[in-house]
Amino acid sequence: MARSVPLPSLRQLRYFVTLAEKLNFRAAAETCFVTQSTLSAGIKELETQLGTQLVERDKRSVRLTPPGEQVAARARRLIAEAADLVETARATKAPLSGPLRLGAIPTIAPFLLPRALPPLRARYPRLRLFLREDLTARLLEQLRAGELDAALIALPYATGELDLRRLYRDEFRFVARRDHPLARLAKVPVERLDPAEVILLEEGHCLREHAIEACGRSERENGIEATSLPTLLQMVEGGLGVTLLPETALAADILSGTRLVARPFAARVPAREIALAARGSSARRRDLELLAEFLSKR
Repeated sequence: MARSVPLPSLRQLRYFVTLAEKLNFRAAAETCFVTQSTLSAGIKELETQLGTQLVERDKRSVRLTPPGEQVAARARRLIAEAADLVETARATKAPLSGPLRLGAIPTIAPFLLPRALPPLRARYPRLRLFLREDLTARLLEQLRAGELDAALIALPYATGELDLRRLYRDEFRFVARRDHPLARLAKVPVERLDPAEVILLEEGHCLREHAIEACGRSERENGIEATSLPTLLQMVEGGLGVTLLPETALAADILSGTRLVARPFAARVPAREIALAARGSSARRRDLELLAEFLSKR
């Protein structure tokens, strides 16, 4: 009979993952609601069980060793799967009930959710929705770590092993001041766009990459960038250039009160696809299917 190998506890893994995020023993201990000595002892036990050093520590800093980086990534997934196991055991017969942690990117959250949430609450009154708005990369990291149950994102985007439920196609429109030559056209050919004139969101926003792909813009052609959609519209209204906006934002009257107009593109209409991302191990597959079906009709 093979000798059983002692396995790390979820408590030890949680201590270590928290330390990997904080890189500070005191802050990690406070987050875990334990003393610093308890957290240090738990991580030391984990290192002993695994037979390798996970953390380097001196008077000024804390950092993970290369094995520590690998263990932290695996530990996050294990903790997320353990949370999914608990959710499976607690699953109720009522659909879309109880807490659900949903993330959404900034170019979706303020436009889709305000019109979708009231009817969602009316149909599923026992649902307790917790929302978090952030950039795609951080949302997917939180999703993999079990901090979110699902995330509303825009494709194309590399999502790896995550499950995707595609909701709808979100076409782009040309947006400019009324006196811009292309704004006088009923439909704007994509080929007529001057890449150097297109203003983008700053790096990190997936809408930036979608616009670059749509207009064939080179990153080196224009250094003007906006930190948010409101800032982007102010720049366009100020005559600094033109931009591309998705229908989801335009349907929420984002141009109201501005001197800007939106025009559809002619053939080869650029678009993104809105999707609901979730872990494949999630215990809430039925709830996520219902949520995806509901949002796809908004």
